[in-house]
Amino acid sequence: MPYEVKRDFIGYGRNPPDPQWPGGAKLAVNFVMNYEEGSEPSFELGDGVTENGLTEAHGLNQVKSGRDLAAEGMFEYGSRVGFWRLHDLFAERGLPMTVFGCALALERNPEAAAAIRAAGYDVCCHGWRWVKHFELPEAEEREHIRRAVESLQKTVGHRPDGWYCRYGPSQNTRRLVAEEGGFLYDSDYYGDELPFWLTVEGRKQLVIPYSLTNNDGKYAGWMGTADQWFSFIRDAFDMLLEEGRRGRPKMMSVGLHMRLIGHPARAMGLKRLLDHVMAQKDVWICRRAQIARHWMATHPYPGAGLNE
Repeated sequence: MPYEVKRDFIGYGRNPPDPQWPGGAKLAVNFVMNYEEGSEPSFELGDGVTENGLTEAHGLNQVKSGRDLAAEGMFEYGSRVGFWRLHDLFAERGLPMTVFGCALALERNPEAAAAIRAAGYDVCCHGWRWVKHFELPEAEEREHIRRAVESLQKTVGHRPDGWYCRYGPSQNTRRLVAEEGGFLYDSDYYGDELPFWLTVEGRKQLVIPYSLTNNDGKYAGWMGTADQWFSFIRDAFDMLLEEGRRGRPKMMSVGLHMRLIGHPARAMGLKRLLDHVMAQKDVWICRRAQIARHWMATHPYPGAGLNE
């Protein structure tokens, strides 16, 4: 049967599986740096529009036509400055991180790509470009996926471990990702706090949910200060760790953007969060690929017949 995206309002229900995280950890925490700068819609790349998403310009609509040079500079800040600030915060603490990398963006900053390789960060493909996949025709989306994989193999030295679209996938995305093959997982889902298996046209597909809630995207909305962000994400962490210690361990994704939390005042909130998380027991701070491999070994694919 052709794969069809179906809604599931039940999931694991009242009795989710014990993930059995390594070392008896009660919470798995995965920090994700979204590397998008240089792949976003722009006049330079022939899109006829300047992207201003997740920047100080977002929602201001100052430029009615033509290039928005201010927004362009805000994106460039992410790769020129923000990347290195975030990289240093993790490197100084010896912490792992996952990079959601847009392939074209990493092509345009070989120094950053080399730093990602040297640090051993795992890479999840964030598309060839930072565009809305749900607007792409199927053939074009297939080509974007193929081109992204080929590009990342060159820039970071290996094919990407996973897949994650900008904001939301198309109805074809998961099928096309399975068709391309070679991915440990996809993260195009927001509806759970544990991985789960699907069958996509006869192929096993592991889904590791992501979060737009535990995310610095809040700075582009109602949130203002590093203290607000730190307390918000800290409370999510503390709640999940408490639940895990009571017998229901979960995973937590924390999404970061170089052009947002890479700014000094916001980075202070991340610094406080990293130190808070490191000070707790029963926590596994890990790469996303580690979660995938652990789940495959501990909760293997149960067989055909699964679907959404």
